[in-house]
Amino acid sequence: MTHVNAPLTPTGRLRMVLRHLDDGIPKAHVAAEFRVSRPTVATWVARYLESGEAGLTDRPSTPRHSSTRTPAAVVDLIETLRRGRKWSARRIHRHLADRAVAISLRTVGRWLHRLGISRLRDLTPAGENSRRAPGRIRAAWPGHMVHLDVKKVGKIPDGGGWRAHGRGSTAAKAAKRGPGAKVGYTYLHSAVDGFSRLAYTEALDDEKAVTTIGFFCRARAFFAAHGIRRLHRVVTDNGANYRARDFTRCVEALAGRHQRIKPYTPRHNGKVERYNRLLADEVLYARPYSSEQARRDAIGVWVNHFNYHRPHTACGDHPPASRVPAPANNVMPSYT
Repeated sequence: MTHVNAPLTPTGRLRMVLRHLDDGIPKAHVAAEFRVSRPTVATWVARYLESGEAGLTDRPSTPRHSSTRTPAAVVDLIETLRRGRKWSARRIHRHLADRAVAISLRTVGRWLHRLGISRLRDLTPAGENSRRAPGRIRAAWPGHMVHLDVKKVGKIPDGGGWRAHGRGSTAAKAAKRGPGAKVGYTYLHSAVDGFSRLAYTEALDDEKAVTTIGFFCRARAFFAAHGIRRLHRVVTDNGANYRARDFTRCVEALAGRHQRIKPYTPRHNGKVERYNRLLADEVLYARPYSSEQARRDAIGVWVNHFNYHRPHTACGDHPPASRVPAPANNVMPSYT
């Protein structure tokens, strides 16, 4: 299947064929011009001579006949035995073998997987599907769900790092040498309201529990300034700072409920994860910075732009501030 920018779309194939037939250019030269092989040119020329322009469209790659395909009646029998008697793949295979059905054990297991009944926990005692369709995590109102996360990025030495001077350059190596030249990391703590997508970010020096508690209190004050005075649920991953008892007590005292997502399932905290991706693409790695402070200043400007000016598809192509209960002053002291 071709895409819109492919050199050999049906229109491109017609142009290539006419270069050979109308202009009289040899197939090898046409192949070099269109950056394809000579047999490719010969194939499309033959199809054009056989069927005209209709022959230049893509043909289905599925075989017309498959002699080894499992008959539909056998597939129905496999599903019936699995749902009705809860038989395993090995027992179903033995039952089919006794009926002189030529099918391998691996094929039976593959069909159970395709039918979505390879695990008994996916079936009810009556043989019906027990697996629920995946639902979407949606916030019903501002403050219903606030997502927290931490992104760890390397600090930028004064004068710029390797992105400014080039990887392996003398200036980049000099920034990491000498006493006290250890660069370290910056921890970007972010909080995103699940309903309005209003975001609050701070660049801090660690991700300890006490640091996270301080950030949460300041984020709560930021949301309160925008009319989100009640945080009903705070969603985090299972990091050590979020598993700390002091953080949980702080959330329960200042908000409603602390919910930690299922381990190794970052999509359950997807709103702030997507925000981190935007932060990386549009700020952190968008251009080289001369110092860590310069990048932190740029982060503050971008967060302001994200909240009050940047259109968001979840907000109907309006900025997140358009969905908060109370407006706030978004004028910054300086945009330099």
